[in-house]
Amino acid sequence: MPYLVNTSAPVLVTGASGYVAGWIVKKLLERGATVHGAVRDPKDEAKVGHLRTMAENSPGGLKLFKADLLEPGSYRPAMRGCATVFHTASPFKTDVNDPQADLVDPALEGTRNVLQSVNDTETVSKVVLTSSCAAIYGDAADCADAPGGRLDESVWNTTSSLDYQPYSFSKTVAEREAWRIADAQSRWKMVAVNPSLVIGPATQNAPTSESFSIMQQMGNGTMKAGAPRIGLGVVDVRDLADAHLHAAFDPAAEGRNIISGHETDLVEMAKTLQPTFGSHYPLPTRALPKSLVWLLGPMLGGLRRKFVSRNVNVKWRADNSKATRSLGLTYRPLDVSMNEMFGQMVKVGAFDD
Repeated sequence: MPYLVNTSAPVLVTGASGYVAGWIVKKLLERGATVHGAVRDPKDEAKVGHLRTMAENSPGGLKLFKADLLEPGSYRPAMRGCATVFHTASPFKTDVNDPQADLVDPALEGTRNVLQSVNDTETVSKVVLTSSCAAIYGDAADCADAPGGRLDESVWNTTSSLDYQPYSFSKTVAEREAWRIADAQSRWKMVAVNPSLVIGPATQNAPTSESFSIMQQMGNGTMKAGAPRIGLGVVDVRDLADAHLHAAFDPAAEGRNIISGHETDLVEMAKTLQPTFGSHYPLPTRALPKSLVWLLGPMLGGLRRKFVSRNVNVKWRADNSKATRSLGLTYRPLDVSMNEMFGQMVKVGAFDD
């Protein structure tokens, strides 16, 4: 379904230097929008240089602003005069020392801070929240309890907590709080985008995302003996960026939206890389027995046995028809996304000793 990007007012993208945000910024600039990018440090060229290069080669314009998720009001200068806000800033990592401080506080307090600034900025009429399928489910086993055995937008994650799957818990509490704030007013509209695991090439050479950590393990020999068949959904980062623009500028967009192109697992994902990279990199070629993962997971990969029980050899199923139908989305083939992502990592030396 076609949409027209509103270029009459600036657009704010929080966490503009991030993996997903980079593609949102790129697509907005290509369509002539003026983008206000909120980042931790606008002077850190290693983090924002690629954004400046994008702007120099695009019809749109870019202004970078300093902002912090945990600093109330810090997004107001960046938001001034904007009609649309993309709130993408939120930590995506699973290996943390303090889940409350490292995950929940930035996600929850950051959402509060950004949306309070939206309430205080009368020019804003639309907010697109980058949530996650993690706010819908905690483990692949949760799919069995969903309507018809498939996750849909009516489902909320009730199995994650601060102690178990804290990243998923952080996304859940943050999205719930966002809807509470949005529903308490009537001036601006919010649409939530709920992607599965995001894959595909980045707009910068050194992206920080859990997706690249998984790909690193596939290519550096960590999974040489085999990979656990963890059920999950995946979506190409460029298709996800398109979904964000649809959510912002397509009048049909509303509510929550599952954005996921493929139902797969780690073994099937790795198999897509074999024809091109299999002879050069120690990619996993077989599935590890669940019993072995259950036994050794806590010692070797930090996989809790509860996680193994509820995710390994368990199919992940989700109904993506709402967003596909209302937003007119199409998804790239899995092998295209995987090979372009892995190929980029090879090019920048991600697997070099």
